[in-house]
Amino acid sequence: MLLTRAPHPVLRPFVRTVWAIDALDPSAPCAERERVLPTGLMHLVFRLSDVPLRLFDNISDFTGHSLGFTMVGGARSSSYIRDTSVPSASVGALLNPGASEPLFGVTSDELAERHTPLDELWGGLAAEVRERLLEAESLNHQLGLFENLLMTRLPRVQGLHPAVADALEQFTRTSSVQEVVKRTGYSHRRFIELFTKAVGITPKLYTRVQRFQRVIELAAFRPSASMLDLALEAGYSDQPHFTRQFKEFSGMAPGEYLRLAPSSPNHLPLR
Repeated sequence: MLLTRAPHPVLRPFVRTVWAIDALDPSAPCAERERVLPTGLMHLVFRLSDVPLRLFDNISDFTGHSLGFTMVGGARSSSYIRDTSVPSASVGALLNPGASEPLFGVTSDELAERHTPLDELWGGLAAEVRERLLEAESLNHQLGLFENLLMTRLPRVQGLHPAVADALEQFTRTSSVQEVVKRTGYSHRRFIELFTKAVGITPKLYTRVQRFQRVIELAAFRPSASMLDLALEAGYSDQPHFTRQFKEFSGMAPGEYLRLAPSSPNHLPLR
């Protein structure tokens, strides 16, 4: 079973979604590995099963490497491959831009494009939190406990830089970084620095990942539509431009993605 919900109001500036899943979830992937697509956002995960997270360097790597049971996934601009051969219970959160410093004490760009074991950031607290989650008697109880633990990590006063907050809002309507920089009143260099420290990746890369994600979202809701039509609707200029960036972010061509017909748009089973 998968349980997902909006976080406690205190957490909402930092956390977009919290979720808990048990090892018997019928929607869990049945393939031994899956490719996970980039969203441009960070996530925090506590695995509650006996099998640690295992990642693979590429599709030809069948050995992989273990990352442990608690980790932070930084903002990414490329896909990664993980082991799904054994169902796993876990509790986690999808984080908003700006959450890294208050929750982990480092800027988002320090954690970008990789997974970081949580004990490197929280020390022994990471294992302590996992033990408490293991003792919880239900998914609802796990989520309530998880949210309370996250709230204890937050300082009393903490907010996203106003220029970055405004830029994230503007980027829902425009992909022009130059336009947004001009609106902030900061120099181009200073704005890039502020944005990258809060989000983890540059504004240009962030807008490209979000446009890619827009196509993925449209394809999920309109599976019979042409991918090219969806790409043009999302803001791509032409088919070569779309195909090139789709391969860059997903590791495959649009047609291959459609043939996989994934039940979860960002998690692609590798048969």
